[in-house]
Amino acid sequence: MIPYGRQSISEVDIQAVVDVLRSDYLTQGLVVPQFEQAVADYVGASYGVAVNSGTSALHIACLALGLGEGDWLWTSPITFVASSNCGLYCDAKVDFVDIDAQTFNMSVTALECKLQEAEKRGVLPKIVVPVHFAGQSCDMQAIGRLAKRYGFYVIEDACHAIGGQYQEEFIGSGRYSDITVFSFHPVKIITTAEGGMAMTNQPLLAEKMQLLRSHGITRDVDKMTHHPDGAWYYQQIDLGFNYRMTELQAALGLSQLSRIAGFIKRRQQVARQYQKLLVNLPVDYQRSAESDGSAWHLFVIRLHLEQMKLSHQQVFNALRKSNIGVNLHYIPVHLQPYYQQLGFKRGDFPEAENYYQEAISLPLFFELSDADIRSVVECLKTILS
Repeated sequence: MIPYGRQSISEVDIQAVVDVLRSDYLTQGLVVPQFEQAVADYVGASYGVAVNSGTSALHIACLALGLGEGDWLWTSPITFVASSNCGLYCDAKVDFVDIDAQTFNMSVTALECKLQEAEKRGVLPKIVVPVHFAGQSCDMQAIGRLAKRYGFYVIEDACHAIGGQYQEEFIGSGRYSDITVFSFHPVKIITTAEGGMAMTNQPLLAEKMQLLRSHGITRDVDKMTHHPDGAWYYQQIDLGFNYRMTELQAALGLSQLSRIAGFIKRRQQVARQYQKLLVNLPVDYQRSAESDGSAWHLFVIRLHLEQMKLSHQQVFNALRKSNIGVNLHYIPVHLQPYYQQLGFKRGDFPEAENYYQEAISLPLFFELSDADIRSVVECLKTILS
């Protein structure tokens, strides 16, 4: 079966991990800081805080910005549940902003309308989390402008998007946001097996997130309540977590980062081939207002069901039966049972729900061959005919 996504691990990647295994430190050594600096330099941010997952990065980002009980976090309903769960972890309340039907990203128009209504009711969000779905940036300049007008923080959920660009800058530079979060899960652009990183240009936010990822413990004398008892001394000054990234993960990440230009170039080539080959089929795909700056983590099509006799599920199942490992990203978060217990219901975000009824993620990864791409499209043509 052709999977929808797959990591690319080279012998150089393997050797980088082996070198750490043979070193003195498997965790809390020098490689994690090197990886943090390398990613920061790559995207043009001042600080990177490496953690054990993108989810952990979202959590400490929310905490660093002071999200808590009584506050609101807004995000997109078309995302993985971590984008909203991070707000619930902080005892905040969560709401969603519907997507744009063309870009599949948070609709700026819907966001502005929702903010206007929220201002009237006195319930503006403390944090908005736009999700760069499939690797394509949201309209961050417009969202940043709204953040200044309505006074909310912005966390870019760029878990799909390292290597992508917006306005000719790498996603993660933080021009229009407070914090950007990356994920290094195996199917993402680069991998550390599991892992994530929070980027920021604000030193106090970086310092807070560094504290929170390691139990809230410090060895910095200047932050202690009294002079240390001895060289062994540390203090817990906040309630943190064990969210540290290991040296093994960071070594793999550093090696992968050296290949990111090739990864992105090939993903963009695959996307362009899909776009060319799908031109006469009753499907659509993600559109961009800009030139192709997407990292293309995913290639999602939407079926024009009114033009075919098959149902969404029948097309999906037929592709799987033909050994095409399609997937669906994502089930709208507000339709999950846990969120429906919080009061969300079908019909709350119609564009997201329409998307879910039509979307299929086609295979897209670095080592996907041109022949595989043609096979996927030919199979789809046969099914739809």
